[in-house]
Amino acid sequence: MQTRRSHLISLAGLAGLAPLAARAALATSPAAVCHQSRAHLAPLQAAMAKGRFIAYHPTEIAFWYGKPTRATKAGITADLKALRPWFDGLITYSASHGAEHVADAAAELGFRAVIQGVWDPADPQEIGRALAAYHRHPKLVVGLSLGNEVVLSHRGSWGDLAYGLRRLRKHAPHLPLTTSEAFSQFLDTDDARSTLAAMDFMMVNIHPIFESWFARAQPANWSEFVVRITDLLAKKYCGPILVKETGVPTGPHSMGYSNAKQRAFYRALEARMKPSPSRAFAYFSAFDLPWHAYDASPNPGDNHPEEAYWGFFTGKRAPKPILSDLTRLPHTRL
Repeated sequence: MQTRRSHLISLAGLAGLAPLAARAALATSPAAVCHQSRAHLAPLQAAMAKGRFIAYHPTEIAFWYGKPTRATKAGITADLKALRPWFDGLITYSASHGAEHVADAAAELGFRAVIQGVWDPADPQEIGRALAAYHRHPKLVVGLSLGNEVVLSHRGSWGDLAYGLRRLRKHAPHLPLTTSEAFSQFLDTDDARSTLAAMDFMMVNIHPIFESWFARAQPANWSEFVVRITDLLAKKYCGPILVKETGVPTGPHSMGYSNAKQRAFYRALEARMKPSPSRAFAYFSAFDLPWHAYDASPNPGDNHPEEAYWGFFTGKRAPKPILSDLTRLPHTRL
């Protein structure tokens, strides 16, 4: 079974570490999908080019044995106060369990942009909560993502997502819409074209740590991989591309991860992938999530300790070393 940890595509030229698996399907792939968007993309693209996004999940929401805890407005506000000196854009995953109030707290703290997430594309109540956040803050919520890795985790099909996006557009014709998937899901099948045609922008997860050559490579190779994959995605889709998830976790040290590697990766990526209205990356992620080591994989029982350590802050909101040389942002309000 394919997971986000075993992609079907590899790249050549990474210091000789990975042979090119150049499939004929890539060489003869159809022309890039170009959706003629009616959405207002300018605020999103301005945030991509001039802002700094981070993927955010409230620290108060955890899933233990499948049962979620709930975030409070006070807890979300405390999270965002920790983030705001360095980040002015948020990408969320859900509009449930209190996460539907992230935009409210972000507005109060002067964030520039929020891309509102919906975890379950088949849940009309969650979609309603996400749309309500947009209508409360139409200048702040610059996009909506219908699902995260839905196809990868077998929670739905490309057809389901395309249908959901078209239906959602009827309720929010000017709100930029997308879904997010692992890069291989976009590249390895033409089944994605129906969804690409319904998207106003692409959000994608590109994790070099799940490639077989990662441990033998250097930060320059890791960042080059992200850039090259983004180049390939641009041949499939001609709208704005925002890398939602990429990075290196800070632990466990027994697996070879560290604060130094996280820091080195992002400094290399910042140098190689300058933000623009057409391409940018978000930092991943805001806080360590201890429960995520047991919940991140689509395969039951497939635990991954590294999934608990993606944060730029610990689960107690303590900043990690990566923030020491990340320029602080001016505190501006909408």
